[in-house]
Amino acid sequence: MGKATLHALGTGDGWAGDSRGHSAFVYRLGGRTLLVDCGEPVSSRLRAAGIAPDDLDGILLTHLHCDHVGGFFMLMQGFWLEKRTRDLTVHMPAEGLEPVRRMLDAAFIFRELMPAELDFAPITANEPLQIGPVKITPHPTTHLETLREHFQEKYPQGFEAFSFILETEDTRIAHSGDIGGAADLEPLLAQPLDLFCCELAHVEPTELFGLLAGKPIGHVCFTHLSRQHRENLEALKAQAAEALGEMGVTFLEDDQLVEC
Repeated sequence: MGKATLHALGTGDGWAGDSRGHSAFVYRLGGRTLLVDCGEPVSSRLRAAGIAPDDLDGILLTHLHCDHVGGFFMLMQGFWLEKRTRDLTVHMPAEGLEPVRRMLDAAFIFRELMPAELDFAPITANEPLQIGPVKITPHPTTHLETLREHFQEKYPQGFEAFSFILETEDTRIAHSGDIGGAADLEPLLAQPLDLFCCELAHVEPTELFGLLAGKPIGHVCFTHLSRQHRENLEALKAQAAEALGEMGVTFLEDDQLVEC
């Protein structure tokens, strides 16, 4: 096995009714198992992958759109019923902390019922956090900027969305989250990457492939493909192969495992 693995539990876009699950990814590196996003049906996908509640060392939520957090509350109910015994921190945009706590209470998943401590911590842009030997650096994206422009006066919240760099002494991985444009990816590409998991629903493929061409990336995995891209997948793969040359490229499917 390589230095790290990515297990894509759900690779779908935001539309319901597709055959794909929604965004959920398990990274294993530095002896830690991290879950990035909790799109439905994350609980059953974790169980099918043989990942028990106590196996997870941390959870990271890129932003609060339902295709990224829609399975979170069922996951927490599973932790309660299956009696997770290890304390756990869920890292998320600050605007979600109190609503999530209130929703857990409303769903009768009270803190007192949890055998282990469940903590929620705000993500701060560009401020690294540590889970064991894994350093995680959040970088803000502009994914929610249009909504901020139209609705922040009525709904005064953070409109935060993040990408992540996950790194150990010998491994560097980038996870794009949802972006607002290709420029959001530049901080992730500032140093060489062993693995890059990049969404392909909110950026034009030609622009994205042009940005990635020639970059020191061991392997790039595309996820969150729009339905339009899925309908033209073979042409898209050919376009990527031509633009990215010898770079390893995978268009992720649900339950796919990638090593680096």
